Amino acid sequence: MTAADFLPHWPPAINGFMVFGLLLLAGLCGGRLAATTRVLPAITGYIATGFLLGPGGLGWLDAPLLAQARVIAEFSLGLIVFDLGRRLDLGWARHDRWLLPMGLAESAISFAAMFALLHLLGGIDSLEAAVAGTVGIATAPAVVLLVTYELKADGPVTRRMLWHVALNNIVAMLGITVLLPFVEARAEGASWNPVARSLWIVAGSFLLGYVAFRVLALLARWIGKSPGPQFILTVGAIIVTVGAAQASRLSVLLALLVLGACARNLDREHRLIDVDFGRAAQLFFVFLFVLAGAALRIDQFGTIAWLGLAFVVARTLGKAVGLFALAWPAHISPRQATTLGLALTPMLGLSIGMTQPIYDVAPEFGARLTAVVASGVAILYLLGPIATRYALLRAGEGEPAARD
Repeated sequence: MTAADFLPHWPPAINGFMVFGLLLLAGLCGGRLAATTRVLPAITGYIATGFLLGPGGLGWLDAPLLAQARVIAEFSLGLIVFDLGRRLDLGWARHDRWLLPMGLAESAISFAAMFALLHLLGGIDSLEAAVAGTVGIATAPAVVLLVTYELKADGPVTRRMLWHVALNNIVAMLGITVLLPFVEARAEGASWNPVARSLWIVAGSFLLGYVAFRVLALLARWIGKSPGPQFILTVGAIIVTVGAAQASRLSVLLALLVLGACARNLDREHRLIDVDFGRAAQLFFVFLFVLAGAALRIDQFGTIAWLGLAFVVARTLGKAVGLFALAWPAHISPRQATTLGLALTPMLGLSIGMTQPIYDVAPEFGARLTAVVASGVAILYLLGPIATRYALLRAGEGEPAARD
């Protein structure tokens, strides 16, 4: 051994821990700069920081580093989806008979508008247009939750917004889960029945989420209602469910959504406490949005940028038509319908998780899908958080000075 053998190599290799820590610190700085404007939400700063550091900016975050961060990003999405499922109060839907029809209407009409635009006007293949339109139904829960936390928003519009976000993503996840086997069968030229595969994924994911809830409730009865142990129990259940879904080739996001919804609606003995992820959740939010910004490219506003812009307009109008069509019987004022439609503008976060399985089974199809919707998603990366913040303040349910 020479005198220098015990010294680290130069330049030092960057590992996953350094990537995670540096992204958090950089995102924190970007979010604080955005917060000083009193106009932009902190999430805009997170996304801008990721874009600046990513391949579309300075290039400090290259593909291998981003690949290292994928595991943490998947856990972040899992935490968000579980929290989203806990907000799906089916009891409210039973008491307000127009709540579910309104959510289904804005989901269906926005899908029809996006599908018609892409297939009939854009000349996109029907399966690709259906997948893109299904992804477009989803509203980014992480964006909405983070802006809600940031403004400490609460009120009828905020509660309806969170319910619509949960329903939007349930519809989108079910749609993607059903369509994924058809994409896989086309890519592989498989002889197996994609309908049977779709049924297996949907039924298996629901069953996995339900079984995970039963195990969670059983363990919660044993350990009691102490917040610390229940926090560990909940996080452990999320991680195990992710692993079980991957091992069984089921939908990770759908299984976690079912787990969260069961925890909210089937825990009749109240064995589970409402675990507050609090600062831990915000930590993963920052990381996820910095990564989302790093995936942003200038060339996404390229030759088909007009199609992305039209995609955004069709999505927004479709949701607005669905909300306004049932506003009167649901006793929603035009102002509330308008602010609710604006609040549902964001579209990222879960779109990453929903499209990743498509890349895994059909890379070429995934690349074409990106070419179709990337411009629209990029536009909503920037405008979505601002629209949600404006909508909640316009509804009088947020505190502009409530930033931490």
